[in-house]
Amino acid sequence: MVRAYRMKGQKRKKKGDKYDREDESDQIDGGSEAPPSPKKARTEGESSEAQPESILDSMPGIPMVPVDSGHNKPGVIFILEKASLEIAKVGKTYQLLSSDEHANFLVKNKRNPADYRPDIAFQAIQTILDSRVNKCGRLKALYVRTQQNLLMDIKPHVRMPRTYKRFSGLMVQLLQKLHITASGKGEKLLRLIKNPVTQYLPVQCRKIGFSHSSEKLVDMHKYVGTVDSELDLVFVVGAMSHGKIEENYVEDYLSISEYPLSAAYCISIITNAVEQKWKIL
Repeated sequence: MVRAYRMKGQKRKKKGDKYDREDESDQIDGGSEAPPSPKKARTEGESSEAQPESILDSMPGIPMVPVDSGHNKPGVIFILEKASLEIAKVGKTYQLLSSDEHANFLVKNKRNPADYRPDIAFQAIQTILDSRVNKCGRLKALYVRTQQNLLMDIKPHVRMPRTYKRFSGLMVQLLQKLHITASGKGEKLLRLIKNPVTQYLPVQCRKIGFSHSSEKLVDMHKYVGTVDSELDLVFVVGAMSHGKIEENYVEDYLSISEYPLSAAYCISIITNAVEQKWKIL
């Protein structure tokens, strides 16, 4: 058999470099589905020839929610780290892996089901987008980094699905297509973007991480009150079931309770403290 050669000058693409390129990605029209991307997220050991089937809960576009304009004022940026958002072909369709629905599949593939908790990221994202900080336009960005080191950019004015089932279908589509556009418009409300996340952060900002194991136990309301009012605040919260975040770009790690807290409740404390500082009612 004659070996197939590539054309001269054609470069080999790097594995794992998966993100939405503005000029290369296809748009999703209001009622039609774009052709499947050749870049698919696969679990280890899965055949590269497997092609994704149609998504049952297909969402060609999602609506936007109006928010007040607060871009000229200091704002908040949330980064959710180590989110369990991984898809795999289960049966005939690609699905978002979770411990509740795919325990047997995960054990069969030598994975720990306890590590697959996408509901944590779902609850955390909903808490951030529902906050008064976002409603008044002071949420400048929301980034989610998965355990596979994929970085998602979620626009603050996106209207996310309210049920986990539809959220799961949306994540499957995002991880396959690399972006989700607004209904009837070309704006990309969810995208996979290039790492690292620090390149998207403003120069004048305070990067604050949260960990129950931190020795710095603080009252969040008092702590936020001491931060310079002219700085943007970057809050880094873990979206995994166990473990802790240890990111080099974080300037200060805090513990805001003597007790372990869920990511969603931790975020609610953070947003309430910021709302009190900026007198957002």
